[in-house]
Amino acid sequence: MPRVFLDHNATMPLVDEARAAMVAAMDLVGNPSSVHAEGRAAKAVIERARAQVATAFGADGADVIFTSGATEAAALACAGRGLHGASVEHDAVRAWVHEDLPVDTQGHVSVSDPAVSVLQLANSETGIVQALPDGLVATDATQAFGKMPIAFNWLGAEMALISAHKIGGPKGIGALVVKRGTEVAARIKGGGQEMGRRSGTENVIGIAGFGAAAEAAARMLADGVWAQVAEFRNILESCIEASANKTILVGKDTRRLPNTVCMITPGWKGETQVMQMDLAGFAISAGSACSSGKVKASQVLTAMGFDDVAAASAIRVSLGPATSKEDVLRFAQAWLDKEKKHRARAA
Repeated sequence: MPRVFLDHNATMPLVDEARAAMVAAMDLVGNPSSVHAEGRAAKAVIERARAQVATAFGADGADVIFTSGATEAAALACAGRGLHGASVEHDAVRAWVHEDLPVDTQGHVSVSDPAVSVLQLANSETGIVQALPDGLVATDATQAFGKMPIAFNWLGAEMALISAHKIGGPKGIGALVVKRGTEVAARIKGGGQEMGRRSGTENVIGIAGFGAAAEAAARMLADGVWAQVAEFRNILESCIEASANKTILVGKDTRRLPNTVCMITPGWKGETQVMQMDLAGFAISAGSACSSGKVKASQVLTAMGFDDVAAASAIRVSLGPATSKEDVLRFAQAWLDKEKKHRARAA
């Protein structure tokens, strides 16, 4: 049987449109900062991609600053500002903020002063979606972009982080989207590229792929692809609920991304489940891709009130546009077979 990839929150497979745009960009020989015809051709590809990303993200009139990924975008947005955040944020954001915003048992964060705070739009581990207050300094929209209807211009944040490989673009390229007029101090200085906010010769190939992926993502969302994904997600959760009554489906009763299942089977380590399902032909994770290789309890789940045993017993299953109902049913059966054996051993 073919392997089934159910780790789309870690990365999405490259979409055909992004691949084609990148292949075409490989033939461009000019430096986009050069004024000759070859340089102008490379610059035109960048500006087309910038427009594609802005349109797909509902950020017309905002500045799209291309970076090496959402991690660099987080540093550009947050470093040196003394901002406040919550422990459910991605590590790339937590590295730059005071981790003191309260989190309730449903994973929702309370923000008392948006003008000095950051708040993610959707959590990568649980899929839980936050209600963003107006006036927020920045939001991590990496997981939400492309999976749910959003527009930067009505999010109420001054800045947003996004990443290409979460929407079927290439790895190693992302962006910080900024309301025009917002001050952003360059952290990488040099030639003054990206409106003086991020120096260095632009990654033309990656940027071209990002633009094409963003356009494709907007089209898939409009075509109802993610609504179908949500139906398959619900089928998976129904299968789990019907046969594994000790398993907790995190965030099931709150607003979530359409593709994300976070489930806890207390006492059955998430890393063990990931390995067993990998051997069975399924790619899943035990949390954020940046931390799933580390043997520790999820900071997101402990912030929500789960104890260390439960938080270390979680797995994340994240579906994608190509996931089929058959894939979901095969995974459910394979996982339930392993869960039954776990219960027998633990008895």
